[in-house]
Amino acid sequence: MNLSEHIKDAIFILLSEAADEINVRCCLVGGYVRDIFLKNSSQDIDIVTVGKGIELAEFVAAKLGKSARVNVFKNFGTAQLRFGSLELEFVGARKESYQRHSRKPIVEDGSLEEDLLRRDFTINAMAISLNKADYGELIDPFDGRADLKKKILRTPCDPDLTFSDDPLRMMRALRFATSLQFSIHPETFEAIRRNRERISIVSAERISDEMQKMMMAERPSEGFRLMERSGLLDFILPELAALKGVETKDGKGHKDNFLHTLAVLDKVAEQSKELYLRWAALFHDIAKPMCKRWDDKLGWTFHNHNYLGEKKIPGIFRRLKLPMNEHMKYVQKLVGLHMRPIALVEEEVSDSAVRRLLFDAGDDIEDLMLLCEADITSKNPVKVQRFLENFQLVRQKMIDLEERDRIRNMQPPVSGEEIMSTFGLAPGKIVGEIKSSIKDAILDGLIPNEYEAAREFMLQKARELGLEAYKQEGSSS
Repeated sequence: MNLSEHIKDAIFILLSEAADEINVRCCLVGGYVRDIFLKNSSQDIDIVTVGKGIELAEFVAAKLGKSARVNVFKNFGTAQLRFGSLELEFVGARKESYQRHSRKPIVEDGSLEEDLLRRDFTINAMAISLNKADYGELIDPFDGRADLKKKILRTPCDPDLTFSDDPLRMMRALRFATSLQFSIHPETFEAIRRNRERISIVSAERISDEMQKMMMAERPSEGFRLMERSGLLDFILPELAALKGVETKDGKGHKDNFLHTLAVLDKVAEQSKELYLRWAALFHDIAKPMCKRWDDKLGWTFHNHNYLGEKKIPGIFRRLKLPMNEHMKYVQKLVGLHMRPIALVEEEVSDSAVRRLLFDAGDDIEDLMLLCEADITSKNPVKVQRFLENFQLVRQKMIDLEERDRIRNMQPPVSGEEIMSTFGLAPGKIVGEIKSSIKDAILDGLIPNEYEAAREFMLQKARELGLEAYKQEGSSS
């Protein structure tokens, strides 16, 4: 099969000419080839050569001129070439062997077929010749094209060897299955189950990178279902695995919180491409196993699981090597607040409660509301409709109050510095108490969010605290 019509770009013509000039076998390989058949655009240009991989990279760079940059990694026999927005990876064909407790391979020169054999899946083990003699010819020794048509993930060689040698490939299998909506060949999946404990030698950064990609799939829940079925979830996210199952007492059972979490995750994914909102959906009930209690009147309860979940987020992020920055704090905030809107729709929606929710959520209020609406997974359509209608009432009240009171990201109109200068106070507890009381008065609707009203309230609060004797702004009272 000839695919030359798909490799007409000038860079491929240049590669072809350069390879023939230095007499080296040269092929396009991996994801770029796979994506031609999937009709996806690809930025991954991986070049494999039979010998002279680094030499070809440097020769091509010389032809491209001064703006081309080459980074050489001699220990691995690879080179990276950057030219404008293009990034090309060059590697000499090789065969690999592994030691039991390491993902770092022992590398030897090999043939093109040996190089393709060492790759993770047959769909990534296809190549296209770039040499002039057979330019564009597909090289597919393991029927990767047939597996693409069947939407199957299968390893080129013995799957136990593939996953034992490089256990990260187990996560790659789950990620590709989720992102491409492929199935994993039964023998390949059973090999993942058998080798699941090997994931312990893979760094948290590499595992999280695969999960981040998996999380951005159209239906990210599929990846976590596969993690659970394969046993990998117990090693990577035991907190999520602990959500599985239903306990029954006196004929009353709670929902399976693992399945509920995956339903919420997919509902959020339908509405938003925000990566960390999806993480918040995955973790929103993470503390439920710690909070589960039986109440003779109420049945199963999970009181304060949102607050306990909020406390667990930093530890999970740290262990998974996810970013410990504003992204973690955002997830933490949404997990901590996700019960608040639900409590509002179950009770009478007061202005004060909505103001406080707006204040605490700030600019993340829309994401919080989206998460809370996704959290309604009841099979009772009447109940679902009632909740969604009440959420709409909450949203409308938010709009009205925000327009009138400007609560979101509010700073009290009277600053701590003004409180200190007015009453001759040093920084301390009493300054914070006055400032906090002004904030509470605005949120409770006792005073408008305006400077004069806030200043008058400050003076009144100061008198209650016995601060009348302090001179105010140079007065002689």
